[in-house]
Amino acid sequence: MEYLINKKVKDIEISGIRKFSNMVAGNEGMLALTIGQPDFPTPAHIKEAAKKAIDEDFTTYTHNAGDLALRQAACDFVAKKYSLNYHPTTEVIVTTGASEAIDIAFRTILEEGVEVILPGPVYPGYEPIIRLCGATPIYVDIKENDFRFTAELIEPYITDKTRCIVLPYPSNPTGVSLNKKELVAIADLLQDKDIFVLADEIYSELLFDATHISIGSFLREKTIVINGLSKSHSMTGWRIGFLFAPENICQQILKVHQYNVTCASSISQQAALQALTVGIDDSLPMKEEYKKRRDYLYSRLTDIGLEVVNPDGAFYFFIKIPVSGITSFDFCLDLVEKANLAVVPGSAFSPLGEGYFRISFAYSFDTLKEACDRLGTYLDTLK
Repeated sequence: MEYLINKKVKDIEISGIRKFSNMVAGNEGMLALTIGQPDFPTPAHIKEAAKKAIDEDFTTYTHNAGDLALRQAACDFVAKKYSLNYHPTTEVIVTTGASEAIDIAFRTILEEGVEVILPGPVYPGYEPIIRLCGATPIYVDIKENDFRFTAELIEPYITDKTRCIVLPYPSNPTGVSLNKKELVAIADLLQDKDIFVLADEIYSELLFDATHISIGSFLREKTIVINGLSKSHSMTGWRIGFLFAPENICQQILKVHQYNVTCASSISQQAALQALTVGIDDSLPMKEEYKKRRDYLYSRLTDIGLEVVNPDGAFYFFIKIPVSGITSFDFCLDLVEKANLAVVPGSAFSPLGEGYFRISFAYSFDTLKEACDRLGTYLDTLK
């Protein structure tokens, strides 16, 4: 019966990140810097809020868009942090992680024949959904611009088929973010065009040397803002995301969300309410630790002689492979076999990621030190 399966589904593949991570899992003595998952526990007070929700039988469906108290807290959070103003009853949806928010946004605004402009390299979770919607991903090469996805690079790719531009920042896999001047230039470019912006800002609380600015501040009526608690509060498994958009867009997306998941987990929603209120600054100590790791890694990687762009946020380095004539997959496989060190091939982040590899620094200093030692020793054998 496989021949009856939707051809668009058969044509997409499992994420290259997971594919490579699963391939090397279980190898004895392996150091894996593959998965972008915070290595901190969820704060204790958030876990206690979830336990209380269970004890108090907060275990039924909530409103499709999420519990109103949580929606209010989410709106208060982005207003305080990023000067974004949304109405809690009509302009925010609590989703099952940021991944579901991306899915329902695309399924609402995309259709057969339209195009979506993305930076390349980029997180691999966008393209499959775009293709399932019958749309075409259009990649813009940002490698020669220090991984910055700017208006100057975007403009030549805009056509009458362009329906959406994806702005993921701080970025996975590069850690690079966008500043106010760059965002204003993009907003000016799109001001008179019928093009949506999907701003994936899941790493917004992990910006090291500046305050995050959302393009929603400058282009509100066209922007769908995606955020969540996975990275900021180390709540990956709780699966809580948020989608913010103007009412006329948000209420259409809510239809897709309703038939997709009904509502996010009621228990996770109570934990999220605690995170956004009592735990509004829970990310700060984690961010400081990530910054120390970034600075350490930048020093080690450059000392080894690798070509790197210092990330503005998130917890990744996207590193140019220092030898030619080898694919990123084969380089990473060789690194596994000869150094017992697993990183992610750049090709997992679109064809424009070829020639690079990604390191996650959501790991302890001891792990990062040992990883750098192994990487340096391995690279010495290539000289």
